[in-house]
Amino acid sequence: MTILPTKEELVGQTAAFFKKGIEGAANSQTAYVSDIEHLESWLTQHSLPMLPLTPATLATYLSDLATRHKWATISRRLATVRKWHRLHHHPDPGGDEAVKIVLEGIKRSIGTEPDQAAAFDITAYKDRVRHIPATPSGIRDRALLLVCFAGAFRRSELVALNVEGVQFTRDGAVLTYQGSKTNQYGKMEQKALFFSPDPDTCPVRALQDYINLLDRQIGPLFVRIRKGEQITTARLSDKQVARTTKEYIGDEYSAHSHRASFVTIAKLNGADDSQIMQQTKHRTRTMIDRYTRVQQVVKHNAAMKLGL
Repeated sequence: MTILPTKEELVGQTAAFFKKGIEGAANSQTAYVSDIEHLESWLTQHSLPMLPLTPATLATYLSDLATRHKWATISRRLATVRKWHRLHHHPDPGGDEAVKIVLEGIKRSIGTEPDQAAAFDITAYKDRVRHIPATPSGIRDRALLLVCFAGAFRRSELVALNVEGVQFTRDGAVLTYQGSKTNQYGKMEQKALFFSPDPDTCPVRALQDYINLLDRQIGPLFVRIRKGEQITTARLSDKQVARTTKEYIGDEYSAHSHRASFVTIAKLNGADDSQIMQQTKHRTRTMIDRYTRVQQVVKHNAAMKLGL
């Protein structure tokens, strides 16, 4: 006999799904909370009423943000404000015509083009990776950097990898994971790594060396290593990917430089967009074009053929 849920249970289930749908991914939830806290602090500082906002207050807030922040931050915080009002069933001040005009003025004043992560030169990159010491932390860092680059991983995806998600093959390795930025529904995804001719900069060999060091078959792949080179089972923070990149590759580079460099170098070496997107998991070619724009201007330009 099938027991049907009660009306109260159905309402509760619907509310739970609604909450899950509007919250979005974990990173989005964190950004949402941070943005609301920032807004409330700003309102308090300026002796203004708490949420909900009037269009005039929102326009003033956005104008103040524009004096210190880039368009990406302003756009995200505006989306947070609009989401808060929808969630609490208040009129959306972001739809006001005056707010739209202020936003147009901000875009014309500060621009909307995001800063690009610096892409590294592959020769210099390999030279720096080659000189990482063969200590436990060095073996981890070498694997982390090479896997991040060769797999075109976002730092959040990289530190979320588990040992059991690594399968070595005759050609290299297949990494299975879930929960990427562009996959919010838990679908399993895979990326392939291949053996490289240079053993010192081969991502597969580096990963093999590191997993042999861990000496376990399940749990977090990239973990913290305490002073005295004591390996733990605590998953590495994604911030450590940025710190490791700067430590070994250079202060001008970020964790995202690995993805930017993957796209740039692969593109210039003849890879087509579909091959690149297979590894980066980009859904459109927009970001690929953005990553390669500077290199295309320099390397594929008729001004080189003027004979001056």
